[in-house]
Formats: sequence, structure tokens, C-alpha cells
Amino acid sequence: MRWTETLSIALEAVRTHRTRSLLTVLGIWIGIASVTLTVGLGQGAQQAVEDQINSLGSNLLVVSPGSSTSGGVRGGQGSATTLTQTDAAALTDRAVAPDIAAVAPVRTSSTVLTAGTTTWTTSVTMTSPEWLTVRARTLSAGRFLTAEDLDRGAHVVILGASTADELGLTNGVGQTVTVNGTTLTVVGLLAASGSSSSTNEDDLAVIPMTTGQQLLSTSSTATGAVSTIYLQAIADARLSAAYQEAYNALLTRHDVTADAVDFSITAQQSLVQAATSTSKTLTVLLGGVAGISLLVGGIGVMNIMLVSVSERVREIGLRKALGAAPRLIRTQFLTEAVVLSLAGGVLGLGVGYLGAWLLPKLIDQPVTISVPASVGALGVALAVGVVAGVYPASRAARLAPIDALRSE
Repeated sequence: MRWTETLSIALEAVRTHRTRSLLTVLGIWIGIASVTLTVGLGQGAQQAVEDQINSLGSNLLVVSPGSSTSGGVRGGQGSATTLTQTDAAALTDRAVAPDIAAVAPVRTSSTVLTAGTTTWTTSVTMTSPEWLTVRARTLSAGRFLTAEDLDRGAHVVILGASTADELGLTNGVGQTVTVNGTTLTVVGLLAASGSSSSTNEDDLAVIPMTTGQQLLSTSSTATGAVSTIYLQAIADARLSAAYQEAYNALLTRHDVTADAVDFSITAQQSLVQAATSTSKTLTVLLGGVAGISLLVGGIGVMNIMLVSVSERVREIGLRKALGAAPRLIRTQFLTEAVVLSLAGGVLGLGVGYLGAWLLPKLIDQPVTISVPASVGALGVALAVGVVAGVYPASRAARLAPIDALRSE
């Protein structure tokens, strides 16, 4: 018997028992769709985390001060004022750190901005012109800070998208805002960057470091202290070298040993690795849970095929009496199981792709489905059909013709 005839007989058997076949397909359908969507959700979340971290900047190193001690109580990491603008300036020396391409010292302060009769409290970032490049941000209008702005302490400001919107300055280049009674001219607007669960990257105002020292003077700004120094390596492959150069330079400048270091340096890659490792673990967990439903679907296929064997004993006996070899009987029932599983797999993929298109619109969560994952899902469906069909097919093939024909 040719394989086309075997397939035709299998399809006819599936068509004859429509309801039973549909219920069998439904089990595989739900299993494949569940696995596809849960893995897609996990991969989407992983990509979203990577994008958020990458939005911090390109080839980024973040230098933070150590912890402070007051009254015998130690503050958290970053609470000290051990980093200064002179530290940042030292790291720009190519003789000291040849693998560092750009340096942007930053000090932040929460301040009220006023535009006409509208006020808004936002985070003011005092920094240098290199901040835009190091943080991989772009402008939607106007210009960014210049070296001249920094040198003369110019009264200029660049607004984030959310801040401009709250102040009614979405087309605000050339208009003014007031900070602590001083008027600043809006010279640029930052393009929207997005937000995480804890930080809105678009709710900020950027001013020159020297201007911030005039308007927001405190004991720490007076000494030139900064809250963070952002470093950009010349290339991804040189990030580790840039890290070591910055670390050694700051150890020397602060005259401390590795055991008493008063700063920390965080590599962007370590953040990505930690976040993606967590996401991968959750993806595997969710995929495993969804895989249980696929296992249940496989058991359903086996159960239905066993019922089919029991119901078709006389048919099997007649085929064997007419000369059908056990191999052909086994192939027939195995083909039926594979057809049911493959149909469920295809429908499950269809539901999975539909869900990947629909879910992001409902829950604001990306779903990423790859072609290899889809091919793998179909492979799993076929494997389920083969495994689930082996025992029922073998049982049918072992039936003796005389016993099968005598059965009621």
C-alpha cells in the first residue's frame, strides 16, 4: 500500500469521527498555543528589559560614590560625596584612560520649574555636553549643551518630553522657564525615551553643570561633588579595559586600596546579563508549566487512539484477513495519530500568532515569537503524535484476525 493510500484512509477515519477528532485536536491545540505564547511572552519581556538597559547609553560604565557614615550609621551605596568634577576631568585624559571615549559627570536635584502660570517639579540634571552621546539620547528639536554654555554658565535648559508636556512647552524651543527665580531659555527638547517601573526617563531638565552650581548651590556642589560619572568605552570589545582603567585611575586619585574603595563601577553588560538571566529562568518556568498542557494533550491522543482500536476491531480483523501485514495496520493507526497531532499543532501555532498580535494591545507587554520556535513547536506536535500513537498502533497490529472477526 502506498503512503498516499495510508494517508487517505487516516484522513477518512478522522473525518468519520469528527467530534472525537476535534476533541483530540483541541488538547494539542491548547498545549502548542500555551507553550508558544508563554515562551513568546518570556522572550518579549527579556527583549524589553535589554532595550531599557541599553537605553541608558552605549558601551556604558556608571561610576557611583561609596556610602557615607553619619553618627555611626552607614548610608546606602552612593550616599557619599567621594566623586568630583576633577575625577571626571582626569578620566578624559587619554594617557590615563585610552579606552574611554567620553565622560559625562552628573549631579541631580529635584526642583520646581515654572512656565507662565504652570509649575512642575522635575529632576534637574546638571552635566556636560558629552551627556547626550554617553546616554545615547537624541533631540526632537533645538540643540544640546555646548562647551561655550558650560564655560560661561549659560542660562539654558533642555527639557525632556514629559516635562515639556507638563509645562505646556511641547513646541517650547526659544521660550523660557524659571528656576529659583532665574530665567532659563529652552534651547532643545529631548526625544522620548520611555520609562521603567520606577523611573520616567523623559521627566527631566538638563542644564550645564556650571549653571547648576549657581542656581542650586549646596555644600556638595560648592566642592565640585557629583552624584554619578557616566563613561563611554570606545567599543564594546574595550568595555572591560575601560573599566579597569577607570578603576585604577580612581584608586590612585582617591589614595585608597581595593579593600577600602570609596566608589563603585557598574558595567552595562553586567546589568543586561543579570536581567536576561532572570527572564530566561522565568521563561523556562512558564514554558514548563505550559508544557504540562501539551503532555495532557498527548495523553488525550493516546486515549482516543486506544478507543479507536477498540471500536474498529472487526475492521482490523477484516484487513488482516485480506492480507494486510501487521506493519501496514501499525502504520495506519500511527498515521492517524500524527495527523491529529499535526492538525492540533498547526491550529495551536495559528492561535499563538494571533495572541502575539493581540496581547500587546491589551496588556502593553511585547510578545516575541521566532521562526525556530514555531518550527520546534510543530516538531513537538509530530513527536507527541508518534509517541502517543505507538502503543495503540502496536496493539492493533498484534490482534489475531480470527479473534478480531469474532468480536462484537
